[in-house]
Amino acid sequence: MTYDEFNDYCRALPATTHVVQWGNSDVWKVGGKVFAIGGWQKDEQPAFTFKTCDLDFEILKDQPGFRPAPYLASRGMMWIQQYGATDTGDDDLRYYLRESHRLVSLGLTKKKQRELGLNTP
Repeated sequence: MTYDEFNDYCRALPATTHVVQWGNSDVWKVGGKVFAIGGWQKDEQPAFTFKTCDLDFEILKDQPGFRPAPYLASRGMMWIQQYGATDTGDDDLRYYLRESHRLVSLGLTKKKQRELGLNTP
């Protein structure tokens, strides 16, 4: 996935906002909370960082092309970074980005979720 494809996908998720920060990284938020970061890597290979559930974190952290996200995971947060070339397809990355969006949105107050039209039955 390219950074343009990453940004297009994140932009299409509900109630998202985009800022450029942290060393020119594309930072995507839902309800003001970060759910995905594109960039944040010092080489030219794309790197994508996202929040995961505990199980996905345990599975991905030891897979080739994945690692606990620098800074975030070292503070006990369940964040993974996909970097370099992997056998993981774009569909899998889209799943993890969508799941990160969902997990972060569930952490918002119920009022904020309603205001943004998220997680409604």
